[in-house]
Amino acid sequence: MPEAYVVATARSPIGRAFKGSLRSLRPDDLAAAMVRAALDQVPALDPTRVDDLLLGCGLPGGEQGMNMARVVAVLLGLDTVPGTTVNRYCSSSLQTTRMAFHAIKAGEGDVFVSAGVESVSHLARGSSDFIPGEDLTNPLFAEAVARTARSAKGGSTWRDPREDGELPDVYVAMGQTAENVAQRTGTTRRDQDEYAAASQNRAEAALASGFWERDITPVTLADGTVVSRDDGPRAGVTVESLSALEPVFRPDGTVTAGNCCPLNDGAAALVIVSDRVVDELGLTPLARIVSTGVSALSPEVMGLGPVEASRRALTLAGLTIGDIDLVELNEAFAAQVLPSARELGIDPDRLNVHGGAIAVGHPFGSTGARITTTLLHGLQERDGTFGLETMCVGGGQGMAMVLERVG
Repeated sequence: MPEAYVVATARSPIGRAFKGSLRSLRPDDLAAAMVRAALDQVPALDPTRVDDLLLGCGLPGGEQGMNMARVVAVLLGLDTVPGTTVNRYCSSSLQTTRMAFHAIKAGEGDVFVSAGVESVSHLARGSSDFIPGEDLTNPLFAEAVARTARSAKGGSTWRDPREDGELPDVYVAMGQTAENVAQRTGTTRRDQDEYAAASQNRAEAALASGFWERDITPVTLADGTVVSRDDGPRAGVTVESLSALEPVFRPDGTVTAGNCCPLNDGAAALVIVSDRVVDELGLTPLARIVSTGVSALSPEVMGLGPVEASRRALTLAGLTIGDIDLVELNEAFAAQVLPSARELGIDPDRLNVHGGAIAVGHPFGSTGARITTTLLHGLQERDGTFGLETMCVGGGQGMAMVLERVG
């Protein structure tokens, strides 16, 4: 059976939505820049050999609509390269990597681009925080939505609505799910602030060491300005400074702007090829895709999604968490990273060692490919072999992938 290899990665700087460094860029232009950058890293590969351009976008619509993958292909002059845009919310560009992996394994292609983009600065109406406008929601979920609204006022303890014969709130705001997870798992405000401070401190250290220069592909704006750094990481963050912030989602809650990810703009791309193309072109792969896993749970506690998804990916790989040298667990909220990591038995010294989305940012559709890029560079830096990428997913899902560094 063919093997699938990552042979190139490119990820943009991550900008703050609405006010950050990438706010002026259209998402299709930003995605095209990263796809071009990734393909340029494989000069022996004729780009017209790409069997499919797979583009993840968490909130497609508006400028992010119209099958943006095909728009990107045409922008790049690749008129004969097909493209499809995929939505699995936060794991959209991990899903595109999974699709490329499966296609190669099935013998249905040899060269794929797995990319992702999100420009929250350019979102269409009704797509903020994954919540559609009221006129777009299924009325069968009306009571569930009302229950979430009551919880947002504070003073309630989460319990599984299925126990009372009710539907869960599939439209629940992500911040509300984090509060539910914190309640369910006993994850305190102090726990979350300590983790968030560590994420910021690690990102700051990675910046000082030059790691992010290795990770980031600079972007040139229309006015000639070159953006080469993430907007997000902040210097000197402490638990004490975070503790002064007010809860965002519930007046009696624990989730603040400091212990969750911000809203962002960004893009990333991978080139994934079969072992046959590796041999034919004499390429030096970065990593072999070993396995993937996807799982689901109640939308109201979606933050625990990484647990089962990671277990499935590890089982398929024939590995245990102890075999994994580095883990990138997307930091949507400290409230969900901590219990997920604890349940999986992840060594804290191997988890998000350069800081995660709390510091760096989380442009939904591009995060899967961004994390792959960071994970591979981290494995190179530490001479590690196996990496695990995992994340929670809006709507109550989890996704994971195991990589083996070979370059």
